[in-house]
Amino acid sequence: MNGRDLSALLIASQPGLKCLFMSGYVADIITNKGVLGEDVNFLQKPFSIQKLAVKVREILDFEVKG
Repeated sequence: MNGRDLSALLIASQPGLKCLFMSGYVADIITNKGVLGEDVNFLQKPFSIQKLAVKVREILDFEVKG
């Protein structure tokens, strides 16, 4: 099972669940090849703990505002 499939399975059982995809592949390649949609939360590896924290905060804040 890949990350996209796991995400779909989890969201089906927990609607509203937020997912953050991480990969060492360039984000443009992943979104252009249809692996992930452009509206998907994505963080490119390698990343620092600070970048991870900022991204998670951004996702959680969007949920509150959105």
